[in-house]
Amino acid sequence: MHVLARRCLVLLLFVAVSPAFAQQCLTADDIDSGARSNLQNTAQQFFRMSAAADYAGLKSAAIPSLANSFNGVESAVTEHKADFAGAQATPSAIYVLENPGTASVQRAEFYCGIFNSPDRVGFVIPNLAPGRYAVVTQDVSGGKNPVKLTMVFQQQGARWALAGYTVKSSQVSGHDYNWYLNQARQFKSRGQNTAAYLMYLEAWDLSQPVEIEYTVAQDKLSDEMQSARPADWPSPQQPMALMAAGKTYKVTQLFPAVVGSDLDLVVKYQAMTDISNTGAAFQDNMAVIKGMVDKYPELRTGFGGVVARAVDSTGRDYGSLLAMKDVK
Repeated sequence: MHVLARRCLVLLLFVAVSPAFAQQCLTADDIDSGARSNLQNTAQQFFRMSAAADYAGLKSAAIPSLANSFNGVESAVTEHKADFAGAQATPSAIYVLENPGTASVQRAEFYCGIFNSPDRVGFVIPNLAPGRYAVVTQDVSGGKNPVKLTMVFQQQGARWALAGYTVKSSQVSGHDYNWYLNQARQFKSRGQNTAAYLMYLEAWDLSQPVEIEYTVAQDKLSDEMQSARPADWPSPQQPMALMAAGKTYKVTQLFPAVVGSDLDLVVKYQAMTDISNTGAAFQDNMAVIKGMVDKYPELRTGFGGVVARAVDSTGRDYGSLLAMKDVK
């Protein structure tokens, strides 16, 4: 979804699909001290490999399906090289997931902790092969930017093999989850629901260390953000009509995205001209950017710029970025 991804999830744990068995989850408190220490040490070892950009070491420690499609892990390590350099990694969450049976589960669901507890955590993993897994999240600080590194391990004999790798920023444009949530609530209180919903989307993204994990707090955030979702929120099936420069553009997507160190707004719309004519496409992009900010001037708060992407009927697109300070 993002223009420049600040996270990279690789989760290759699947084989053929069959009916589900009962999945089980153990929290850190449920795991004996020896097993917990082993997982922490494994996570630390893989973090040190990441900080040293030891791609070969990480690949050799991975399960075969991940090792055979390792570009995502390499990209994540490369992208966050400065965040790992000189940093310390502290384990913040450990879960062990047990998926019994003899074949893959189409939708494996795990519920961790006491039922109805505010600390309860859930995991939903598609096409999960039978086996014993662990999910370990580490808070990485002391590098360029604070990040959360979440790794999924699969038990293979006496060792834990790398089966998934996700890096997500703890802050975006110098702001954390609470800042974006507060911005969303302020916009919502003023009836500026388009800006509010975009801020909620960013808060939601920052609330998840990994996309397969869900918490009670996220359930509450989901309910809150849905109450702010504009009735005319665009989709490819129901585009938003945007008047700009004497034309009516059909906007199909709006979402926040990290570009460099800024949080920008991405606006995708149906191309009105042949995008191979880059001059005309650029002018349309500039018109869309100005039209969007004119329609919602509150977007000037919280976004460093706007990216407009003209998308043709084949899915090809042409994008242009304009810093918010240059939107006149």
